[in-house]
Amino acid sequence: MSHSADRRESAAVRWRPEGARGRVDMRLRRGARPATTAPRTIDGRSGYFHRSASRVSPRIRRPWRLAAEVTALIVAAVVAFPLYWMVLSAFKPEGEIQSTEPRPWTGSPSLDSFRRVFQQEDFGRYFLNSLFVAGVVVIASALIAFLAATAVARFRFRFRTTLLVMFLVAQMVPIEALTIPMFFLMRDLGESVPGVGLNTLGSLILPHIAFSLPFAIWMLRGFVKAVPEALEEAAYLDGASRSRFLWQILFPLVFPGLVATSVFSFISAWNDFLFAKSFIISATENSTLPMALLVFFKDEGNDWGGIMAASTVMTIPVLVFFVFVQRRLVSGLGGAVKD
Repeated sequence: MSHSADRRESAAVRWRPEGARGRVDMRLRRGARPATTAPRTIDGRSGYFHRSASRVSPRIRRPWRLAAEVTALIVAAVVAFPLYWMVLSAFKPEGEIQSTEPRPWTGSPSLDSFRRVFQQEDFGRYFLNSLFVAGVVVIASALIAFLAATAVARFRFRFRTTLLVMFLVAQMVPIEALTIPMFFLMRDLGESVPGVGLNTLGSLILPHIAFSLPFAIWMLRGFVKAVPEALEEAAYLDGASRSRFLWQILFPLVFPGLVATSVFSFISAWNDFLFAKSFIISATENSTLPMALLVFFKDEGNDWGGIMAASTVMTIPVLVFFVFVQRRLVSGLGGAVKD
């Protein structure tokens, strides 16, 4: 009887509820250790794991994290405040803009400033000219930079290191120092090549492409180098040509980097005022949108409502372009930092 009782006891199943869950503890033999025995700790010694020790570091890091978040909010507010004031001034009536006691809100928003902007002659044409110049600069600089970065990263040739150093040196030269030499260059170039001389949109496109390429090539070089050469060799073994590997395999992999460089190219071409003022002299029909702001600067007094409204209109395409490429932009900048 005792042996049968022991068997029954050894095969007994005990239900131990733990909240909404339960656990079945099968006792295979008498005298077995309970299932609640303390597990081994990280250092290999047996004993109960002290949960309070695992919560020390978050409590220590919490004040620093809160300080970092507050600092980030302050920086974001400082950066966003000029944009907010620009949009607010665009909707303020003339009396509130000229008031000696400015307020960070308006009780009677008005669209009069926007009406004056869109009633300006050829304002729509200036907008399309800026859009055309920025679009051509983005596409051309992205394609040329992609091919150049591939050549620099994949091929071994003489003076390659010198060429890379020259890309960095080109970024150190201020654009203002090159404006006068480029003026004479565009004047002479227009005599032999139609469409790229003074008073043409080509005189705005070529300089922006030239100034965008060094940064774009240097940045894309890291993305091309990150693609393993074994992938290229595998593509060649599968029968892919060099052009097919370049456009169907390598191009999609470095596309986030192209987006990141395109954002900088677009912003520099869209906001350009120096080249537009220097190279577009008499052909006002080829002026760009920044030149349209000069209409609101008058001798009898500046039209600050029109200036802020025109600036707001200029900001909209940049925001739309950024929203369109923001996902690719984040991954592209992350890849650049990683490199």
